[in-house]
Amino acid sequence: MSMEWFNRVTTELHDHLNSICDQYDQVGHMSIDQSAKHPRIEFFVETEDDERDYFCTLHFDPHNAEFYVETFDFEFEQQTRIILTDIEDIIDAIHDIFHDFISDDELDDLDEEFVLDAVNSGEYYVGEIADTEFEELSVEWETPEVTAFQIEDAIEITHQFGVVNATGDGVLRRVKRFWSEGNELHKEESSFVFTKEEASTLIALVASNMDKMTSYENL
Repeated sequence: MSMEWFNRVTTELHDHLNSICDQYDQVGHMSIDQSAKHPRIEFFVETEDDERDYFCTLHFDPHNAEFYVETFDFEFEQQTRIILTDIEDIIDAIHDIFHDFISDDELDDLDEEFVLDAVNSGEYYVGEIADTEFEELSVEWETPEVTAFQIEDAIEITHQFGVVNATGDGVLRRVKRFWSEGNELHKEESSFVFTKEEASTLIALVASNMDKMTSYENL
C-alpha cells in the first residue's frame, strides 16, 4: 500500500487552497489525519466561538491508491463512494461542496419572517419547519415510511422522502413514536426541506461523520 499519491495531493491542495475560491482563502482550513485505516483530509471553517465547522471530508484508500468522498444512495438505501481520479476533480469537488456549505450558512442567517415569506412564495427554504407551516406545503411522497430504528413496545423512528410540488425541493419527514410506562403512545414529527443542490453535501456530511456518533443502545 502506497501513500505517495496521498502525499502528493496533500501538497498540491496546500498550494491550491487560494485558487479553490476567493471565499475559501478568507475562511477555509484543512487538517490531515494519517492514523486512520483510510487516511483523510478534513476541510473546515472557524466559527466566531473558535470552533471548527467541518464541511468536507476527503478519504484516501491506500490499497487502491484513490481518493473518494462518501455519499448516500437513497434509491438503494446504502452508502456509496464518489471516486476522484485526479487533482482537478478533487479541487472541483471541494469547491462545489464549499459553495453549497456557504449557501447553507447564509440561509441559516435569514430571519423567521423572510423564511416564511419564501415558503409562501415558493422560493427556496432550507431547514426544519414546524408542523403548522409544513401543512401549508403540497408534498408528493416518493417513499413510504421507512423504519430507521425500532425497539419493540418502546420506540420506533421512521423516515419518509418527498418532493415539494411548488418548488421541487426535497423533504425528509421524521416520525418518532414511543410508549410511556402506562403503554400510552406518543408521537413527535418534524420535516426538513432542502434543495437538490444541497443533497450531496448533506449526505456527505452525515456519511463522513457517522463514526463520531453514538448509537441509541450505547446511550
